[in-house]
Amino acid sequence: MRVCIRRCRFSLVSAVMVSLLAGSALAERPLTITPNEFEGTDSQRINQAIQAAAGKGLTVVIPKLNQKPGATSETWLLDSAILVRDNTTLELNHCHIKLSDRCRDNIIRSANCGMGITDIKPMKHVHIYGVGNVLLEGADHPRATGDSAKTLGKHSFGTDAGVEGKSQTGDWRNIGILFAKVENFSIKNLHLKDSHSWAISLERSGPGRIEEIRFTSHGFKMIDGKRKAIHNQDGLDLRQGCHDIIVEGITGETGDDLVAVTNITVKRYLTPGTDTTMMVSGATFRKTVAEDIRNIFIRNVAGFGGGDHIVRFLNASGLKIYNVVLDGVIDKSTPDRRCAATIKIGDANPAWGGVTPVGDTSRFAISNIIGNSKNTILIAGSLTDSSLSNIISNSENGEPITYRSGKEHVENVKISNLIQSKKEIPSR
Repeated sequence: MRVCIRRCRFSLVSAVMVSLLAGSALAERPLTITPNEFEGTDSQRINQAIQAAAGKGLTVVIPKLNQKPGATSETWLLDSAILVRDNTTLELNHCHIKLSDRCRDNIIRSANCGMGITDIKPMKHVHIYGVGNVLLEGADHPRATGDSAKTLGKHSFGTDAGVEGKSQTGDWRNIGILFAKVENFSIKNLHLKDSHSWAISLERSGPGRIEEIRFTSHGFKMIDGKRKAIHNQDGLDLRQGCHDIIVEGITGETGDDLVAVTNITVKRYLTPGTDTTMMVSGATFRKTVAEDIRNIFIRNVAGFGGGDHIVRFLNASGLKIYNVVLDGVIDKSTPDRRCAATIKIGDANPAWGGVTPVGDTSRFAISNIIGNSKNTILIAGSLTDSSLSNIISNSENGEPITYRSGKEHVENVKISNLIQSKKEIPSR
């Protein structure tokens, strides 16, 4: 009987030990993969790591040290875009990612879109986050900059200016991080510097979160000792069809708008995947809910918008923007360099169809704004069924709210707690 008991106890202990050892081995199994495990250019190695992680639940980590046989660098130099895929988690760990002078492409793009892709399939669960000091930077000698209305060399810098066979205007490839039709995403804790046009742009995407993003662009760049213009350096752009997105903690300086929420097109239809537009997924005048920008939360914005705007809302041609919460903006313009407006709503530009019909821009809750621009709240289009509250203004014209398009385009807007500053206080 005693022998049986001892044997039973030994068997139980053995089973427990085997289980613990198996669990330990499972715990030691790597849950990350890095481009240092692959060969090729930096772009190829990063994209191979993303492909290898697909469907396996692995996090792709781009570390600080770029380790190649016989060489180690602290910079990852891209000659083509990093392509994120379904169920991608990309961790940027204290790393510096920079576009090479050969590159005419995005820094990061959702893999479902690109040149020649006309049928863009939705993607899901894409997450990009930075750990520590992460820098995404434009090229020393960009091949192209500016948007699709800017001619290289004439309006905005580009080494492709005058080169036969190369597009002579900017396009969506100049955008730093570009997502199209991406659901359930997040982008967090990144610093983007010297972008070739918009630093981050989202098209027809949501729900998602964008948090703790810093921009450093100035509308120009010193290239070979000379100051060269770089146009359209917005920070964050939310474009046609974006919905259910939380934006929080946007800071820094840009060469254009710091945050832009824009639902516009100048043509009835733009084909996806061409180099003639800033929207890789194309654009349309279709007046459907799917094309509306809606359910947007923007909180805690502080910075300077390149002489343009800190936050800009713009829609036209029957495309709508509604259900927007904007809470907490500190305008860091200085008295000698003011933005046009802290917040601008709409535009009467005839090229975009003029003032939006009453009702197309509606249900905005804007609060806790400290303005230091020429205008604090500039209504240049229409606005309905909204509230503006807790506005502290240091505007040149002495009014917290400017009705450029006329009060007849503003209906059912409740305004409270407007304060005009009496003293000039530097903001930066």
